[in-house]
Amino acid sequence: MHRRLHGRGALFDVEPAGLVPRIVGLRPYQHRVLPLEHPGELPFVVLTGARGLGKSAVLGELRDAYKGHTPVALVDCAEPQFAGPPPERPAESWSPVAQALLAVAEQLAEPVTGAGRITFPRLMSGLVAVAAGGWGDAEAERIRREVERILLLNESGSWISGFAGRWAGKVAAKVVAAATGTGPLVSGAIEATLESIAEGFASRRHQKASVWYRTYPNAGGHAQRGLILLSGHFRAGGTSREHAERYLVRALLADLTEAYAGVLPRMQRLGRPLVLVDNVQTGPGPGLLEAVLRDRAEGVADQVAFVAGLRGDGRRLLRGGVRRELAGVARRAEWTPDPAVPSSRALLVALPPLTPDDTLHLVGAPAAPRLPQAVHRLTGGNPLGVELLAEAAAQHPELAGSPADLLTADVRPVEDGPAAPAYLLLLDRLVPADRLDELTVLAAAHDHDSACALAAALLPDDFGPADVRALQNRLAQEGLPAVPGQFVGDPFVRTLLLLRLHLRDADHSGWRTAHETLIAYYTEDRQHGPDGTDGTDGTARFRLHHQLALGRTGPAVAHLRDTFPVVDTRAWLRTLRFIAAAPYFHAHDAEGRDFTGHGDRRAAVALGRTDAQQRVPDGVDGVLHLRIRRLLHAVWLLGDPLVLPDPKVGDRLRFELEQLSNLRPAGNALLWRASRNWPSAALAGRPPTADGEDGEDSGDGDDDEGDAGDDERSGVA
Repeated sequence: MHRRLHGRGALFDVEPAGLVPRIVGLRPYQHRVLPLEHPGELPFVVLTGARGLGKSAVLGELRDAYKGHTPVALVDCAEPQFAGPPPERPAESWSPVAQALLAVAEQLAEPVTGAGRITFPRLMSGLVAVAAGGWGDAEAERIRREVERILLLNESGSWISGFAGRWAGKVAAKVVAAATGTGPLVSGAIEATLESIAEGFASRRHQKASVWYRTYPNAGGHAQRGLILLSGHFRAGGTSREHAERYLVRALLADLTEAYAGVLPRMQRLGRPLVLVDNVQTGPGPGLLEAVLRDRAEGVADQVAFVAGLRGDGRRLLRGGVRRELAGVARRAEWTPDPAVPSSRALLVALPPLTPDDTLHLVGAPAAPRLPQAVHRLTGGNPLGVELLAEAAAQHPELAGSPADLLTADVRPVEDGPAAPAYLLLLDRLVPADRLDELTVLAAAHDHDSACALAAALLPDDFGPADVRALQNRLAQEGLPAVPGQFVGDPFVRTLLLLRLHLRDADHSGWRTAHETLIAYYTEDRQHGPDGTDGTDGTARFRLHHQLALGRTGPAVAHLRDTFPVVDTRAWLRTLRFIAAAPYFHAHDAEGRDFTGHGDRRAAVALGRTDAQQRVPDGVDGVLHLRIRRLLHAVWLLGDPLVLPDPKVGDRLRFELEQLSNLRPAGNALLWRASRNWPSAALAGRPPTADGEDGEDSGDGDDDEGDAGDDERSGVA
């Protein structure tokens, strides 16, 4: 396996065999057979997940693993070639599905170990019939180019050098003559194609292929009429075109089945052919997927191993699909389709994030020993994020002590290309490019209404509430988690967007305006906070969160100090964690203003080094005030995914929470457990966790206090 493809052994393993080797019947990178799983009908495997989880990397690895050993093809449905017809070709004779079938067949035709090229006479005939529908006023040269590419699908690798190419040229000449003559254009082109197949090939296999379209509906047993009907249905568009495309897919699979028929082919061809379809949710993907699944549901058998990558969870496209976690298919895929549900022929396998161990292997052993843990916390195990940050650390080892600096450093990707800041390279892959500017602003929001407030302040007038809601739905469809309390639910993506918002203007004006807008929004009287909490506390903590993002620590310290003696301990801890989850991308001076230096004063404040210079407000408990101030900065620093955790600050956090636990007998257990859980989680590269989530027993007689707060990834911290 490729050295950077970690955490996907359930798909690739040899001993015991992973999912794909079991359905292909071959060991990866080897020409050695394995027992076939599901020897009758096999599942259409669909790898699901959000952007950056490695679906494309897995499909590319599968292509490399089986190329040359069994027929294999990889198409990316998001490529420009599937977006629209070539300039000279009319739309009525072109579709993304037909283009994808041509691209797949061209790759599957390549010879493999022990066997020659596969020919595709059925598919070739159908594609010529489709193309002929657009030759009404075409030049002879254009017709020749189009038809020769299609006809080369029948190149068999004959020992007569150049035979197939010369034969294709002759067929093209016949088709051009028929298409530019006085007779019916489509029927003339189809007749010339069928005649040429009969003349060029004497084998029984190709003769069978030449009459395969006799079974096309209403063809009356005549192959030529069947192809004419196919061409007409294709040109008609709509459901008629879908019907024709389904027959083209069936033609491809029938040609593959024929190539494996008979004793000699079975001895020469080991395993099953493999078709890989990336971004199956777009372009030709849904049409290909539906055609295969419907035919299999109706008993039209094939033995082609399909593996696709789908952005999102696939619930809209494959509502009846069988769902499994990756670990659940490592040894055997427990898959049984429902005869009445075509989409149950799909086996949807969710790709999980990488584990901390996987991240450690990818990042390696940099100069900063805590970097792998910090990278895993920052990325949440997103493979693309882990790999790019590992590359940034390799190219800039002097920056390995700061994840924030790695994100802003120029990185030249492994696959070559111009160098660019790592966070921009990541955003280019992780969010919809056409909505990057809008998401950059709305990432600071917590729900639909606060997002609308930001849109009104910072986005064009034509981007209104309906557009905000549509963008929310799009993020959900693409697999980003919907998290209460955050407009962009994925913490890693949100961090990248907020970093872009901060750096987009040299004076950080957009950043400041966004947070000032939300401060004003949450200052207004509201009955409930965006997460359904009581309006007074809910809006206060959201307001304080955004004030802290601008470096204004005073209001947060005052609120936490004044509410500590009277508010439920669980709610108080939750509020502390939420406020302290404010982003910190830039140093602030003592008055809370941005400045252009790169200092981070949070550690100094947390460790008490600035206590002597701090003026305590009149009439308040000075000891409690300074303790809360130190505690806030400690949680703010240790919870920051862009900073390596500081063990000294972790010790201070433990001490401050212990001391607070002595002041609240009713909440003593919660505060004491938080003093253990929070520092250990931060130093292990995890977000500060809720009480008891580290596996410690939380039932010590204080169950009335509940837990110490929700995980910040749930949107409340």
